[in-house]
Amino acid sequence: MGESDGNGPLTRRRRATFSAGRGASLAPVNGRSAAAFQGTHAADTSSKDGGQRKRDRSLETARTTSKSEKKKRKNDISDTLSSCHKTQQSLLSSASGYKNYRGVLNWCVVMLVLSNARLFLENLLRYGILVDPIQVISLFLNDPYSWPAACLVIVSNVFILVALYTERQLSKGSFSELSGFLVHCINMAIMLTFPAAVVLLVPSVTPVGGVFVLGTYTILLLKLYSYKDVNMWCRELSNVKAKKLARSLSCPSAQHLNGGDGQVCYPGNLTLRDMYYFVFAPTLCYELNFPRSPTVRMSFLLRRLFEMLFFTQLLVALTQQWMIPIIQSSMKPLEDMDLSRMTERLLRLAVPNHLLWLMFFYWFFHSSLNFTAELLRFGDRQFYKDWWNSESVTYFWQNWNIPVHKWCLRHFYKPLLRRGFSKMVSQSAVFFLSAFFHEYLVSVPLRMFRLWAFMGMMAQLPLAWFVGHFLRGNYGNAAVWMSLIIGQPFAVLMYVHDYYVLHYRQETG
Repeated sequence: MGESDGNGPLTRRRRATFSAGRGASLAPVNGRSAAAFQGTHAADTSSKDGGQRKRDRSLETARTTSKSEKKKRKNDISDTLSSCHKTQQSLLSSASGYKNYRGVLNWCVVMLVLSNARLFLENLLRYGILVDPIQVISLFLNDPYSWPAACLVIVSNVFILVALYTERQLSKGSFSELSGFLVHCINMAIMLTFPAAVVLLVPSVTPVGGVFVLGTYTILLLKLYSYKDVNMWCRELSNVKAKKLARSLSCPSAQHLNGGDGQVCYPGNLTLRDMYYFVFAPTLCYELNFPRSPTVRMSFLLRRLFEMLFFTQLLVALTQQWMIPIIQSSMKPLEDMDLSRMTERLLRLAVPNHLLWLMFFYWFFHSSLNFTAELLRFGDRQFYKDWWNSESVTYFWQNWNIPVHKWCLRHFYKPLLRRGFSKMVSQSAVFFLSAFFHEYLVSVPLRMFRLWAFMGMMAQLPLAWFVGHFLRGNYGNAAVWMSLIIGQPFAVLMYVHDYYVLHYRQETG
């Protein structure tokens, strides 16, 4: 008990001493406060902890890098072992569905330019510079005091006024339908024969002037025929008191009225202004209310004007420098040459003839017609479609000249179908009509009738049947291009041969 009592105070003393020691550790040391000492001790502890954390992070980073490298190596091995083949088609195969051949097209254009540049340089070295603008004027005017071609164009206004007067009388009931029909037939028959007779009988009319005059009268003839038909349909509409014109939208209903432009209905359209707007509009199909653009875009108008002037000069220059020398060198009867020489002559003529035809297409159907349409605010600008993608001859003739196609469809093909003719007979009749006008525009100005243009157009019927039944896709498109590149020069060659035999041999004989 005594020891225990004695141990008790001893124990307490030891605890007190230990507590004092702990307290002494917080006492000022070397003049510093306990707080400073404690801060230093905490800093040392934190620096040790920070270093430990850095070492931990570096070890963790190293382990992560090692894992990513192992994963990368594993992926590389997997990629190496994976299959590098799959089911797919070659790009040039039609089954691949690949259609971006822009680089091939650019290559073809570059090769075409380079090859023709070589031929053009050879032409310059052989013949020199043949471009002469004065010579072009002489093609239209042999005698500066006698302008028969220009006079014929001015006289065409008489036929326009006769058609307008006839329709006015029909609208008032002064003429019967039969009388009006006879007047229109006589008027259009004279339009077809009178300029042809002048071109044939007046020596001062040049071949180029004759083509211009007959082309103008042919366009005017088709326009007046459409004018006659549409006004007759409007009279039929008035007689039966129908609300719509089923065969055309020439007299539109209220839902077809657009904008604030004044819409006219029959017979309010029978005015001089309406008539001459249709005469100058880039269309062959008449309507009482044409679609109109809101304004005239001057920038668009000037671009088309620049293109017209540029391509006019280019066509004239290339014709004088390139085509005429080839044609002059070809002025030799075909019977005096063998087959190889004839083929060589045809191929020499094919490329420049085709390029000039493409330039003429752009100049007329894009630049000129768009210029006229913009000037008149004519809204329908679809003068052609993608005829260059034609996979059949029929598709080409339906899409390369939309104004003529619309006229044939509206005023010739469908009326024949309504009268009970079959599609084959109606289509053949359309080609026959086209062949007639092709021959009319070539033979009359040249003052010789050989029917090469007529037979060339009629040959399109069996060609269309053959291509449509035996050729498809790219093969059909190639056949269409071949007919364009070879067919036209062949017809030109035939006319050159006949012209040489008819004129040159008579002069030298």
